[in-house]
Amino acid sequence: MLVTVVTAVLLMPIGFAHAADPAGYDPPAGLPGQNGDVIRAEPVATPTVPARGTRVLYRSTDTDGRAIAVSGIVLRPLAPANGRLISYAVGTQGIADRCAPSRQFAAGTEYEAAFVGSLLARGYTVAVTDYQGLGTPGTHTYVNRLAQGHAVLDAARAAKELGSVRPDAPTAIAGYSQGGGASASAAELAPSYAPDVQRTLVGAYAGAVPADLAATGTYLDGKPAAGLVGYALNGFDAAYPDLRVPDQLNAAGRRFLAETREQCVGDTVPRYPGLRSETLTADGSTLAQILAREPFRTRVEQQRIGTIAPRVPVLVVHSIADDIVPFGQDATMVRNWCAQGASVQFLPLPVPTHVAGAVAGFPPALAFLEARFAGRATPSTC
Repeated sequence: MLVTVVTAVLLMPIGFAHAADPAGYDPPAGLPGQNGDVIRAEPVATPTVPARGTRVLYRSTDTDGRAIAVSGIVLRPLAPANGRLISYAVGTQGIADRCAPSRQFAAGTEYEAAFVGSLLARGYTVAVTDYQGLGTPGTHTYVNRLAQGHAVLDAARAAKELGSVRPDAPTAIAGYSQGGGASASAAELAPSYAPDVQRTLVGAYAGAVPADLAATGTYLDGKPAAGLVGYALNGFDAAYPDLRVPDQLNAAGRRFLAETREQCVGDTVPRYPGLRSETLTADGSTLAQILAREPFRTRVEQQRIGTIAPRVPVLVVHSIADDIVPFGQDATMVRNWCAQGASVQFLPLPVPTHVAGAVAGFPPALAFLEARFAGRATPSTC
C-alpha cells in the first residue's frame, strides 16, 4: 500500500462529481492490483457529523471473486484522533444509487449519523462502505454475505492506504441489521480474505444479524416491512443471474422488482405494507416455497452466517421481539460460533422492535468497542 504516494495524490484536484451525480462513481477501465487499493478520492463536507470526510472509490471483490470498484467514505474526527479505526457497516439504505451512505453523509441525510458521530467524538476514525453497487454502477447485491464482508474489510484497507490511520492501527468492525450481517461476515472472512486486517482486528459488533435469509424473508412476508424483500430479490438477481429471478414473477412482481430498484428504505417500507409474496409470483407460490426449491435453496444457504468462527471477540445484540429480523436465527448463529470455539457476548434486548434494538444496542456496543481497543477482556456467553 503506497500510503505516501496516495496521500500526495489527494492534494490534486481529482474528483467525484457532485454527490447526486452517478458519473462520479464510475470506475476506470482498469482497477489497481490489490484489494483495498484506492482508485479515487476527494474531500467532502459532512454537515451532520464532526469529521473531515474523504469520499473514496476502492478495489474489492464480488461474491464470485471478481475485482470490483466499491465506493465509501472515510471520516476522520475533528476531536483529537486516537489512532484507532472502525470499519462501519450501515443498515439497510435501499438499493438506488442515491441511497449510498457516502452520498447521504455528504447530504446530511444519513440516519446512522448519530451513532457514527458518537464514535468520531471519541476520537475514532470511521470507514463506511457503500457496499457493491450502491453508488457504483450495477445493482446493489443486498445482504450478499461475501460481497458485503469483502467491502467492509477492504474499506479498512482503503482508510489505511489513505493515511487516515497508520497501517498497523488497531481496528474493529461494527454494524446493525444489514450492517450486522456485513460485520459478522467480515469477522468470519477476515483470516482468509484479509489477514493483514485480521492482524490488527480487536473485535466486532454485530447487531440483529440476518444470519438466515430464508427465515428473514419468510418472516417479512405480509408484514409491515415486506417491501424489503424487493431489495433481496434484486440483489440475488444481480449476484446470481443464473437464478433468473424475474422468471419466477408475474407482471406485478416484475413491476415490484423495478420499483424497489430505484428506492431508498424511506420510500419502500411505507409503500408496500403487508405485501404478500404469492401476489407477485408467476405460479402463486409463496416466497417460502420458492426458497425451499433448488437452485434457490442452495444459493440462500450459501448466505448463512455462523458457519465460520470469528477469531476475535464479537458482541451480538438482538431485540427478543424484533419485527424484521427474527431473534431465533441469531441465537442459532451464536450457538454455532460458540461450538466452534469463538468468544461471543450475546445480549438479548427486552425491547419491542428492530429499530428499538438499534437504539438500545448503541451503549453496549460503544462499551464493548472501547473495552476491546483498551485491551480489556470482554465477557463471553459461550
